[in-house]
Amino acid sequence: MVESAEKQWYVLHTYSGYENKVKMNLDSRKESMGMQDYIFRTVVPEQEEHEVKNGKDKVKMEKEFPGYVLVEMIMTDQAWYIVRNTPGVTGFVGSHGQGSKPTPLLPDEVDLVLKRIGMSSRHEDLDVSIGDTVKIVDGAFTGLDGKVTEVDNEKQRLKVNIEMFGRETSTDLDFNQIDTNL
Repeated sequence: MVESAEKQWYVLHTYSGYENKVKMNLDSRKESMGMQDYIFRTVVPEQEEHEVKNGKDKVKMEKEFPGYVLVEMIMTDQAWYIVRNTPGVTGFVGSHGQGSKPTPLLPDEVDLVLKRIGMSSRHEDLDVSIGDTVKIVDGAFTGLDGKVTEVDNEKQRLKVNIEMFGRETSTDLDFNQIDTNL
């Protein structure tokens, strides 16, 4: 079997309704089997849906692709085996039968899906803490400095307070929209 030496995104087929359970199982197996250098992020594509029920606004998470989970990994025999044999996983999408490695998603496909759910395809471990000052390098506030008020490593987003018109304004940014080297 050919092994890929770079991180790529793959699609897992799961039992419908078991997507979050598969994510938990895979994250747990990755830790217990020491595969953190080969299996990285596991994502269940879902979005918030608002509905008004009995006069109250209810928020629930709606699956974008029921029965599917995305996994970012380096495709080695061991990583493939661990992911493939995770409880609830029925197989990889793009695999041509027993023992064959699947085809990874194209970068454009990954970007599109992750942007729809508010995540970035680039996973950077950002060394930033609440209270740090960062420079915004992309978006409407390019060139401004701001103070970090919230960090969401899972979604690769953070909230930054910037000063505009003499008032503090909070803005939501992707990790790749800021520079921490001031």
